[in-house]
Amino acid sequence: MTSFQDRERAFEQKFAHDAEMQFKAEARRNRLLGLWAAGLLGKSEAEAADYAREVIKADFAEAGEEDVFRKVSGDLASRCDAATVRAKMSELMTAAKAQIMGED
Repeated sequence: MTSFQDRERAFEQKFAHDAEMQFKAEARRNRLLGLWAAGLLGKSEAEAADYAREVIKADFAEAGEEDVFRKVSGDLASRCDAATVRAKMSELMTAAKAQIMGED
């Protein structure tokens, strides 16, 4: 193989790895967000785990994170405002990435 082909393969592998890590971080963030929201909703531990799975599934409705935001903010409408949910999503994304990086 030529060095160009090696380099191209390396870029493709890096892109695939980065995409996988982003997917894992978003799923982790969504699980953490679901557990946080479940706590605000007063759900039991088993109900919280189920709710966290619902939040993860909500992310597959459309591209981006707006589907997750709509689900959680809709469920928490009487308990916190949209800005709080967005701030928590951002905070938990940072935490999720740190957790994922710590596992490697």
